[in-house]
Amino acid sequence: MDWVYVAAGLVILLFAGDALVKGAVNLSLRLGVPALIVSLTIVAFGTSAPELLVSVNAILDGVPGLALGNVVGSNTANVLLVLGLPALIATMHTSRIDTRDSYWQMLAATVLFMVLCWFSPLTWWSGLILLAALAAMLAHAGRASLRARRASRAAVVDEDEIEGADPDLPGWKIGLYLALGIVGLPLGADLLVTGAVNIARTFGMSETVIGLTLVAIGTSLPELATTVVAVLRRQADVALGNVIGSNMFNLLAIIGIASLVGPIPVDPGFFAFDLWVMLAASLLLIPFVLMGRDIGRGWGIALTGAYVAYVAVALS
Repeated sequence: MDWVYVAAGLVILLFAGDALVKGAVNLSLRLGVPALIVSLTIVAFGTSAPELLVSVNAILDGVPGLALGNVVGSNTANVLLVLGLPALIATMHTSRIDTRDSYWQMLAATVLFMVLCWFSPLTWWSGLILLAALAAMLAHAGRASLRARRASRAAVVDEDEIEGADPDLPGWKIGLYLALGIVGLPLGADLLVTGAVNIARTFGMSETVIGLTLVAIGTSLPELATTVVAVLRRQADVALGNVIGSNMFNLLAIIGIASLVGPIPVDPGFFAFDLWVMLAASLLLIPFVLMGRDIGRGWGIALTGAYVAYVAVALS
């Protein structure tokens, strides 16, 4: 049954990712805001739902190390794997979009999270600080949306050039696509993670290693499925916005909420290796965000190879 769970989870993830991207693109057109902003908020929240469910359940089950490993490992996977694998399929034209503002926010969230980890364990006051930072990020996104809507009134958008855009798509169908994506992605990820973790436990893997590797990869699959579909639909803004937004939600919302449920001790091993790998992975986005580089096949091989090396070290 575990292998059936894995297969069913993969199928659901692919269909749900396609629905979420289609809904996000059409919602951005309907609201008159860039798809990047929708990706940084609605899409990022939807694809981060599995991490939230896994982390809260881990706290309640008395394995907080799994919660922290899930988020740290997922953020690393989001950059190296979620951007690396789709780049092997097609080039992501990230040079055409401006994500500098949201990228600096993601870096700030990463540094804030690492600073709070030094005051281990993460408790309710850490959670309140992280959630306050999340509220500030969402408020900033709201102001950016208003500016974009005002600017769009004077701009003409050729909707035929945006794959997946349908100017005649009714509002209820947009909502249905978003709902299918937001519900389907956590469901698919849960099935896949359940099967994968059960298989891993038969090989004697520890909870921390499972959290940093299998669970982190599994809960990053919604981001991966969404990014693959976005790349195939030539929506680089949705792909990169989803990764940046999801990383911010993972650190600010998921750890913020989970630390309100119960204290999260930080293992010394995280300070020695995993936290710094997460920060280094975030800094690897500099060529694409600040230097106007596209994510081509060469970068895809490098990013994916770096993640394989990280997992190999974690498993050793």
